Amino acid sequence: MSDGTALPGEGGALRCPWALSTPDYVTYHDEEWGRPVHGDDALFERLSLEAFQSGLSWITILRRRPTFRTAFADFKIASVAGFTDEDRERLLVDPGIIRNRAKIDATLANARLLADWAPGDLDELIWSHAPDAGPAPKTLSDVPAVTDESTALSKALKKRGLRFVGPTTAYALMQACGLVNDHLEACASRPA
Repeated sequence: MSDGTALPGEGGALRCPWALSTPDYVTYHDEEWGRPVHGDDALFERLSLEAFQSGLSWITILRRRPTFRTAFADFKIASVAGFTDEDRERLLVDPGIIRNRAKIDATLANARLLADWAPGDLDELIWSHAPDAGPAPKTLSDVPAVTDESTALSKALKKRGLRFVGPTTAYALMQACGLVNDHLEACASRPA
């Protein structure tokens, strides 16, 4: 039973314990999670996938990410903003994604909204909420689900009209996109 501290994985390297349950998680943890992500389309993808993850495990989304990318035109904001009612109906019956009407509608509405923003606005808005680096978490119990910064980011996104962007989703986005560094202190993947 883990006490929430970093554990040795394949090759003996210490990793955050959540990353050790599947090879998919190991790769995601080691190569993506917590690394800075910039660019409106890239952040739109992460924001959309975090919204689809709401109420589900991340592995469900991670394993379907290639299909999500195909279904949503690689999350190019301009492309998704142009989706028609026929595209929406196609998404609602696509077994390769999460067929949640509210989440699909939110993704399409968010793309239409973001298509009217100036290039770089989404990146700037999200990254303006990056907190100052704090102490490295030692155990999983030191990692919050919501912070003042994620609550402020959620409010800022909602104020601009985006949907499915609650404080918990905003914090998961901040973790995934490197706004915060929640790799445990002893984790080999913790960026310096």
